[in-house]
Amino acid sequence: MSATDTADSGKAFSGKRVLVTGAGKGIGRATAALLAARGASVVALSRSADDLHALERAIGCETHAVDLADAAAARAAAQAAQPIDLLVNNAGIARLQPFLECDVDAFDETMAVNVRAAMIVGQVCARSMIERGVGGAIVNVSSISAQIGFALHAAYCASKAALDALTRVMAVELGPQGIRVNTVNPTVTLTPMAEQAWSDPAKASQMLSRIPLNRFAKPEEVAQTIAYLLGDEARMINGVSLAVDGGFLAR
Repeated sequence: MSATDTADSGKAFSGKRVLVTGAGKGIGRATAALLAARGASVVALSRSADDLHALERAIGCETHAVDLADAAAARAAAQAAQPIDLLVNNAGIARLQPFLECDVDAFDETMAVNVRAAMIVGQVCARSMIERGVGGAIVNVSSISAQIGFALHAAYCASKAALDALTRVMAVELGPQGIRVNTVNPTVTLTPMAEQAWSDPAKASQMLSRIPLNRFAKPEEVAQTIAYLLGDEARMINGVSLAVDGGFLAR
């Protein structure tokens, strides 16, 4: 990357307000930090007030503590954050259970956070963009689990497949309003949630053997892909699910 490219990327989101959900840890935190470094005014949502306070000290963002599993609270937080120009629906949970033992509460909570919250927050932000007569971009953080069945991930895989489908509908309906909607679909990313899910060395090595680059993703690498999809360089990209997987899906 040239010095000119670096300078340009530093100004890429100047004057833009970006809402990032699940911003307290992992991919969300890395995304918030990257967008702030590139000139955005970041509004961060997370369930953990402590995580938000730490992020605010680090990058100077606006914060809202909210449990996105609560539909009314999710809508209220999204409304309080307006006006928003760019949205990253990153919040997600994983409840690891065998399919035969997957309970209704765990399934419903996973769908509420991973899919329903993205719909609610997306609705609020898109309505504001349309009312203001401006375009925008939304990135929903999905997973290769949308396309692959992983043991113990019944609710999680179902939620990410649903998020990909929701994204395609959003792209079709919001595109004429100048609002682009895409997903990023990472492989295992070294976040606290992933470390819990893939802490077994035997399980991790089996997964790594299917990734041609022979490593898991870093949160910063996913954040860079999100920033690309939000930016003007991706202005003709709409309705895609972009794998950040080191070649996993190519096998």
